Amino acid sequence: MFVSTIDTETPATQPPPAASLRDWLIELRPRQWAKNMIVYAGLLFAGKHILPSTILTVSGGFAIFCAFSSVGYLINDVLDRENDREHPVKCNRPVASGRIRPGAAITLAIIITLLGCVASCLLKHHFIWVALAYLVVTLSYSLYWKHLVILDLLAIPACFLLRALAGTRLLEVHLSSWLFVCVSLLALLVAIGKRRHELTMLEENSQSHRPVLAEYSHLFLDQALTMAATAALVSYSVYCISSATAIKHPKLVFTVPLVIFSLLRYMYLVFHCDQGGQPEDIFLDDRPMQISIVLWVVLTVAIFAWKGVL
Repeated sequence: MFVSTIDTETPATQPPPAASLRDWLIELRPRQWAKNMIVYAGLLFAGKHILPSTILTVSGGFAIFCAFSSVGYLINDVLDRENDREHPVKCNRPVASGRIRPGAAITLAIIITLLGCVASCLLKHHFIWVALAYLVVTLSYSLYWKHLVILDLLAIPACFLLRALAGTRLLEVHLSSWLFVCVSLLALLVAIGKRRHELTMLEENSQSHRPVLAEYSHLFLDQALTMAATAALVSYSVYCISSATAIKHPKLVFTVPLVIFSLLRYMYLVFHCDQGGQPEDIFLDDRPMQISIVLWVVLTVAIFAWKGVL
């Protein structure tokens, strides 16, 4: 009789599955590229005619910011892979689950960065400095800012402002102070909603996933969310009533109800539907929000384009 020498109590070590093309696409997070649409804001508020050449130029900037956004996601997932394994959703990310090795993710990030820098120089010689500033803020957020209470919320608006600034640089116009204020407040609103969702979903495990969440409470975040929404509405309303642009286009005030609906809809989804953890899902999946945004864009373009008609 032969005795098996195989140790049945010690399972064989299974190597992690090889990363598929779908895994790499997930890691680049194309759904979150929707945030870079703010690059196009300059086309609406810069006072320039919307021509095919300007649309093409701004679209090039949009593509570069999408690439640099993916670099930030790659680096962030490598740095946070241990904490992400404690998260009920983020544990499925390719890096956290082991399907993509950290070294491979960093290599791809370096390649995308180099290609993005070359494309930035070819697009506009001064555009590259804004794009690099965005990349620096994004990476420093992953390394440092997201661990500091309050500052982790303010770093996100900084990224959105650099997106808006990039659009105005491509059009060779100045960033409007009103665009600066409105973008800052709306981005702050999104950042607070994201933190609130994390605190609600993770509950007692929130500190192990993101230690800075220990510094927040539902009461504080709810009040901060209301403050940011109110300030955003007031600043946009004042812009539509008394700014230099409003004097030339007084019918801009008719866009305010659409902004009111969008803000209320966002707060409804955050407070009553426990959304906000992935802000892009709200704008890409929620039909009432999509309709409101499309109507706002169409009405704003019409007001600017047909001043004497509307």
